[in-house]
Amino acid sequence: MEPGLWAEVHGATTHFPIALIFAAALADTAAVVWWARPAAGRLRAAGAYAIFAAALGSVPAVVSGLVLTRGEMLGAGALRWHHLFAWPAFTLLIAVAVWRALRGAALTRGGCAGCLVALYALAALIAATGRWGGELLHAFP
Repeated sequence: MEPGLWAEVHGATTHFPIALIFAAALADTAAVVWWARPAAGRLRAAGAYAIFAAALGSVPAVVSGLVLTRGEMLGAGALRWHHLFAWPAFTLLIAVAVWRALRGAALTRGGCAGCLVALYALAALIAATGRWGGELLHAFP
């Protein structure tokens, strides 16, 4: 993998979805904790919109990563580890966004808590993806 424009594009496009995933987890955590309060509905909506925006924003990150690696889906070394976490994270993010869109206003407290568990798992996958992505940056001073 060579540094250059695509490395810059990939780095720039990854941070927006990451921030939105953590924002969604925060909003959904608050919604579950304060379920009976009027603000819980707005917190659930904020969480849902953050998930949708993260899913949409992850597409340029994935595309730029594929361009950067010349379509290499797994790779070797740090790239392999990066992809071993990135692909499940991307899949889980899309799945959560689709599920959230299908549930809409019918989301129960248990459903919101289940989504929250998925978001926490997603945050862990994203952290591992970033850790190995950082190793790739060090490979090209």
